[in-house]
Amino acid sequence: MRNFKIAEPQTIDQVTSLLSENKEKYYLLAGGTDLLGEIKDEIIEPEVVVDLKSIPNLSYIKKERGGVRIGALTTLTELTEDPVIKQDYPGLHEAALSISTPQLRNVGTVGGNLCQRPRCWYYRDPQVICRKKGGSRCFATRGKNKYHAIFGGGICHIVYPSDLAPALISLDAEISISTSRGDKNLSLADFFTLPRANVRKENILNPGEVVREIKIPLAKTGEKSTYKKLKERETWDFALVSAAVKGTISGGIFKDIKIVLGGVAPVPWRLEKAEKSIRGKKTTENLLRQAAREALKDASPMTENGYKKELAEAVIYRAAMSLV
Repeated sequence: MRNFKIAEPQTIDQVTSLLSENKEKYYLLAGGTDLLGEIKDEIIEPEVVVDLKSIPNLSYIKKERGGVRIGALTTLTELTEDPVIKQDYPGLHEAALSISTPQLRNVGTVGGNLCQRPRCWYYRDPQVICRKKGGSRCFATRGKNKYHAIFGGGICHIVYPSDLAPALISLDAEISISTSRGDKNLSLADFFTLPRANVRKENILNPGEVVREIKIPLAKTGEKSTYKKLKERETWDFALVSAAVKGTISGGIFKDIKIVLGGVAPVPWRLEKAEKSIRGKKTTENLLRQAAREALKDASPMTENGYKKELAEAVIYRAAMSLV
């Protein structure tokens, strides 16, 4: 690990100014659980690490008339312990609780979790120059691809590792991004980008931009949510496949439903085809399994990850049935 300097800005404006003027070698530090791993693995070599924790008032969970606002530096522990999140957004609560260990949740942040880099072993190997690091090929295509994408891969088969993102997208969350020209707001679903847009990035953040806040609409009457995660180890682990499901249910019928998968694609993967098949019909085991099976026909598994289709069908079924 090479030496680097620490910057401690006191405002978001100072952060955006620093990043705009220094487009390379300046990296943001929130909780640091992912950034320090990349530094130790020699994936990045920062000249300056910009410590966001020096900025006051970026950690909060506030319920207002239009919904709930969550500051980017809110820790995962704060998210799991907040009574509003527990009661109104159980799917988000479950997703936060599924992340890592209590010790890491104490330091990991909402913004950091949404902006974390992929866990692909080729990307994380300092000796391998894959396409995401400026090389000419994705080694997972013909290599070891047990944990890789079955949707949306193409030129790069990473899977997006965040547990919060599928849950938040299922809840119609928006993200607020601070720039040198002011804040911009957009749907969280539009924050993430596939490799074909820019293989070096996983989101739309440009130099000089930083995540400031997440906004969730107020939960509607009769609305329920859940997050189910299948992993290789019973202790903490990243998802092999996960499903965030939100729905408004009446008489055993989903009047509205949203399904977002994790662990299967370079971005949180919404299954609109399955939603359409389930919406407005009496919920049965056969309906849910058939809807999931049809939606998963679009998957393109590789040599070692075809099992993810079966896991996805199972986790969709479990998640949806738990809400009925």
